[in-house]
Parts: sequence; C-alpha cells; structure tokens
Amino acid sequence: MQKDLAKLEQKKIVVVAVSYDSTDVLAKFADKQKVTFPLLSDPDSKVVDGFDLRNKEMKGKKIGSIELDGIPYPGTFLLDKDGVVRGKLFFDGYKDRHTPDALVEAVDKLKK
Repeated sequence: MQKDLAKLEQKKIVVVAVSYDSTDVLAKFADKQKVTFPLLSDPDSKVVDGFDLRNKEMKGKKIGSIELDGIPYPGTFLLDKDGVVRGKLFFDGYKDRHTPDALVEAVDKLKK
C-alpha cells in the first residue's frame, strides 16, 4: 500500500492498518518498511473479534513454539466519512492482499 499511497490519497482514500501486534513491533515494521500510514495495535484482538475476522481453523495450530488462538483473515473494509462500513474485500487465505488498484476500483463502484 505504501508505494501507491499517493494514488490512493488522490482518490481521497485514507489507509489505516490494524494488527494484533504490539506498538513496538508495528513501529519497527513501519520503520523498516518505510510505512507512513497509521498502523494501529489491537493486542487483545477486540477489532478482529468485533468484525468476526478470526480464522478459528488455525486455533491450536503451531508456528514454531507458538500455539495459535486463530489468526485474523487479512482484508480491507471500506468505510465512509462517518465510519460506516460500505464495502469489504477479503481473500480466503491469509497471505494474499488486495492491490491498490483493486481498492480504487471498489471505492469507485461505491460512488456509483
């Protein structure tokens, strides 16, 4: 998203990412990846669970020595200026991401 942030901003799209990672982890990631849009920490997964985004099939599985309590499905919510969800873009897997062009296209469709 960062490399196409100007294109998104031209369309008046504001990018904000939410992760269950700590603020320290997110700050290091933002610094390393040169991310300038907000990365919000949701350490208790309240947002993840509030939007029912937890992939419960991953519960109990391990990554190295860490046992998972499920992982969030990555996706994109399109909110209007009042914070109302107007669209959702999600993949079934957890590694895929939407391109900025797909976001612009989805926002343009909402405007029609």
